[in-house]
Amino acid sequence: MRADDINDIIRATHTYARGLDLHDPKEAASAFTSDCVWDATAVGLKRFEGEAEVLAFFEADAAGVNGQCHIITNHIIDFDDDDHAHGTNYVYAEGEMKNGGSIKAIALNKDRYARTQDGWKIAERVIEPLTTPQMEGFDV
Repeated sequence: MRADDINDIIRATHTYARGLDLHDPKEAASAFTSDCVWDATAVGLKRFEGEAEVLAFFEADAAGVNGQCHIITNHIIDFDDDDHAHGTNYVYAEGEMKNGGSIKAIALNKDRYARTQDGWKIAERVIEPLTTPQMEGFDV
């Protein structure tokens, strides 16, 4: 049933955000497939490929951020077939770095999703800014 699939995909995007905000990189990474891509080059960060690289980045984020909040909303999801979908959602992210810097980004997540044995996961996330990102002191 598509409504259940949509709810599971939205839950994956929220699991990612909660994991980052609660300094739980394993929870954040659990929202992604093992062969995932997380690409924030458009907001001045890097592109990470595969479970190990993405988890390492989320671990560095948890170590460098004092506190942060990601609000993810306005999901639009289209299905390619029974096991693959793509979509967009908006993210408002703000945080304080342990080094005294601060970050603020309002962006559009362009996602691809895949159904796995463990449910729907994010296979690819490309983050594109909607306003000029403020990434002062984000050096993780």
